[in-house]
Amino acid sequence: MAADLSVILPRVLIVSRRCVRKNKFVDFVGEYHLDLIVSYGAVPVIVPRVTGVHMLLESFEPIHGVLLCEGEDIDPSLYEAETSNLSAEELEEIRRLHASDTAIDIEKDTIELRLAKLCLERNIPYLGICRGSQVLNVACGGTLYQDIGKELTRNVPENQRVAHMDYDNYDGHRHPVNIVENTPLHRWFSDSLEESEMEIFVNSYHHQGVKRLAQRFVPMAFAPDGLVEGFYDPDAFNPEEGKFIMGLQFHPERMRRPDSEEFDYPGCPSAYKEFAKAVIAYQKKLNCLTSVPKALKLDGEMEKKRKIIVRSFSIARNIYQGSYRTKSSKDSELEAGAEFLESNTALSLQQETRLKQMGATVRNASSYFERLKLNEEREKLARSVMGKMSAEQLSDLMSFYHMMGQVCSEVLERKLHGIVNELPV
Repeated sequence: MAADLSVILPRVLIVSRRCVRKNKFVDFVGEYHLDLIVSYGAVPVIVPRVTGVHMLLESFEPIHGVLLCEGEDIDPSLYEAETSNLSAEELEEIRRLHASDTAIDIEKDTIELRLAKLCLERNIPYLGICRGSQVLNVACGGTLYQDIGKELTRNVPENQRVAHMDYDNYDGHRHPVNIVENTPLHRWFSDSLEESEMEIFVNSYHHQGVKRLAQRFVPMAFAPDGLVEGFYDPDAFNPEEGKFIMGLQFHPERMRRPDSEEFDYPGCPSAYKEFAKAVIAYQKKLNCLTSVPKALKLDGEMEKKRKIIVRSFSIARNIYQGSYRTKSSKDSELEAGAEFLESNTALSLQQETRLKQMGATVRNASSYFERLKLNEEREKLARSVMGKMSAEQLSDLMSFYHMMGQVCSEVLERKLHGIVNELPV
């Protein structure tokens, strides 16, 4: 029996990270992520990093939100790594310095990129933390620094250089970032900003980061060395309406005072709070779209008229399939079906095809084939145009036509109701 969508709590998918403990694989997710998701009214659903899971993501439906967080480096082949100009010796040095991160996990890459693209296609709320922000940027065509130290730090003045990783002071390490005005980060941390400065101090556990930000995104924060520390899609950001697409390079959930659960700034948990708000709103919107409409009830008079149309199509079907008609059938009985077809201009191509196979009457056949040919030409033109569109444009187009499909379904039902009422007895 299918689950009642109205009683399913808002679900946030989180992909686990794999490590080895006591010679066994262990999958885990940071507890702060889970605590915050639950505290703001959603349910975390852990997607295990297990071989083959990327082929089973439909089993985790319904998906109301996706939170992607820490993990190994993303496979460089996914973001034009050949442009880094790093030598073989430099790459070997990077692997030695960051051994725990440079062990690429192709399965995790595949799972998370598919989830990120699913969110972009359906406008599902997405929050990317650290690696999750990098996944989001790569999914939209952006690129990454394979190593910030080798590709960025050495190319900026010494007074602008930033240490983005400190293995000896993992949770305590902080560096400044400058927040961009009129962005969500600005609103969340506004009470902690000085009038003359837009600076806060964040934690940092990464040796890679955004190199070229994907076109659809707007930066929200920069480190002194110019590295993007936060970004979002302003066209897909309205938590009250279930819209949230964002990436943060730092970990606000772990920005806590020493030996305390108190946050460094009151705005630290805001990303999770607003994300959860969007997840809850998205679930409500999804439930409205997927709710089963009540069956149309026909009174006695309408049922009589419906039978007239059904008989008309039945006669037409016999003519179409067997090239004959019953002796008792009259031309007037075919007229009911013909008038119905001519009056209804809101039929889809699929519906018209079915009616044609039922035996669309002779006087409607020629116009049907003309419309079918025109639709085929339009489809070819549409495919050509959409092939030149960006992923962002296609995502917006899909969202628009999904909405229009719902509207058409409602209007068509009312139109059919009206046409049946107007047919002569």
